[in-house]
Amino acid sequence: MNNVSAMTPHSARELFRSNKLIQPTAGIAKGYTQANLAILPKSMAFDFLLFAQRNPKPCPILDVTDVGCPEPKLMAPGADLRFDVPKYRIYKNGILTDEPTSIEKYWSDDLVAFLLGCSFTFESALLDAGIGIRHIDEQCNVPMYITNIECIPAGIFHGPTVVSMRPIPYGQVTRAVQVTSRFPAVHGAPIHIGDPAHIGIKAIDKPDFGDAVTIKPGEVPVFWACGCTPQAVAMTVKPELMITHAPGYMFICDVRDQSHAAL
Repeated sequence: MNNVSAMTPHSARELFRSNKLIQPTAGIAKGYTQANLAILPKSMAFDFLLFAQRNPKPCPILDVTDVGCPEPKLMAPGADLRFDVPKYRIYKNGILTDEPTSIEKYWSDDLVAFLLGCSFTFESALLDAGIGIRHIDEQCNVPMYITNIECIPAGIFHGPTVVSMRPIPYGQVTRAVQVTSRFPAVHGAPIHIGDPAHIGIKAIDKPDFGDAVTIKPGEVPVFWACGCTPQAVAMTVKPELMITHAPGYMFICDVRDQSHAAL
C-alpha cells in the first residue's frame, strides 16, 4: 500500500480493524506515537503495573485501561484495543497459542490493557536527523533479541529484557544516542552499543522476534530496550493468560511523537 507514512492514526486503525492492512507498523502514520500492548486479568494487573514501574526502560507506561474497557482513553479516545492492532499474540500458560487479527473472542470483563512506549516512536526523530532506519529501508520487521539482562522482579513477574537493534554508521552513533535520549517515555537512549555477545546475543543474524537486517561495513549494532519484554516475561512466568501485540505490529496512538520529547 502506497504512502503509509502519510496516514492518520485513525485511518491506519480502520485498515487494521478491517484486515485491509496487516504488516509491521514501522513507518506508518509518521510522526505519531506507537505503542506495545500487554493485556492481563485484573488479578495480575497490579503486579504488572509494579513490574513496569520498576523497569521503565523496557516497559514505559503510556496508558492503562479501566477493567473490562478496551478503550485507551489517554492515547486514543474512541479506539478499541480488541480490533485496532494489525496482529496480536495469545499466550496461555507461557505458550504462544494464536496470532489473531482480532481478540474479540478472547476479551472478557476482567481484563486490563497496558500500552507501553515503543521505539518506533523515536524513529521519525532519527530520520529527521539524517540517520537511516534499516528495517524500514529493507521493508521488514525490526530485529529483536532476548538478552541476559534481567528485569527487576515485581510480584509474580520476572524475566529477561528484550532489545531492538538498528545498525548505525560509526560516525552517527553519538548523534543517535543524543536523539533518542530525548524520548525517555519510549525507551530513550540505547542500553548497549557494540558486541552483541556482551548482552547474551549469540547470533545477530537470528533474532528471537522480527527479521534479520543487513549490517554494513562501518556500522555498529545499537540496542534499545524493547516493549516485547512482556512476551519474554510471559514465556518465563507462564501466566494463565497474556494477550500482546505481535512483535512489530503496534498500536498507533493519536498522540504526536514530539509530545514525548524532553526539551
